[in-house]
Amino acid sequence: MDQDRIDAAIQAYYGSVFDEHARLTTRSAQGRLEFERTQEVVRAATPAPARVLDVGGATGVHAAALARSGYQVVLIDPVESQVAAARQIGTFTAAVGDARQLDFPEDSFDAVLMAGPLYHLAEREERLQALNEARRVCRPGGFVHAAAIPRLLAFAAAALDPDLLDASLDAWLDLLRHGAPVPSLRFPGGHFHTPQELQEEMTEVGLRNVTVIGLEGPAGAALESVPEVTDADFSAAMQLARTFGDMPDIRDFSNHLLGSGIV
Repeated sequence: MDQDRIDAAIQAYYGSVFDEHARLTTRSAQGRLEFERTQEVVRAATPAPARVLDVGGATGVHAAALARSGYQVVLIDPVESQVAAARQIGTFTAAVGDARQLDFPEDSFDAVLMAGPLYHLAEREERLQALNEARRVCRPGGFVHAAAIPRLLAFAAAALDPDLLDASLDAWLDLLRHGAPVPSLRFPGGHFHTPQELQEEMTEVGLRNVTVIGLEGPAGAALESVPEVTDADFSAAMQLARTFGDMPDIRDFSNHLLGSGIV
């Protein structure tokens, strides 16, 4: 799928088909785990008060939480309806924007969170453009955090989709070898990463000391399908994510990777 078609599909998917706000809040314990781990990483790297740019911030779940804790937050997202919902919160700035062309001067922020744009960009050059823009608007010594969807997790999820069972062998191999979404995948994905690939892309734009973790850890996928999760279960999943998130192989089966690098 070419990028123009992906961009159009993003508008339709997040504008009227899929509720991104619910995914991070009420749909499953996996969303809560993803949210809390992301917040934990961002806050540890850049304590409040600080200026944070939330790129692809959807309806403002992350931005609102950071703002409540004393951060000055600016959110941008390409989907106008999501930006409108974010603006209703009123504790941070929200605007329609594109990760590939950030309308901010150099060194405008202490940290940049990019939780979404990379897996909607099919070409490496466009992913590097988005990462380079994040690096440009972040001050020297600040942190850029960029999320990606692991290739093996994407393969496993796609293999369970009955609408994709007729996909060709070449399509499945293309997903595993190159990170290309299987045709007819409803999610408007552009690319799925390996941890090494995400680290290489972030390093290539000049970010230093790049680390890549499996954000939700080995229990994340299970939490997405369990209807009820006790506090003890959630705490155990969080501990697994903290303990094994940076282990090779195990991190590949998290729902998301999160790369962090210093400008």
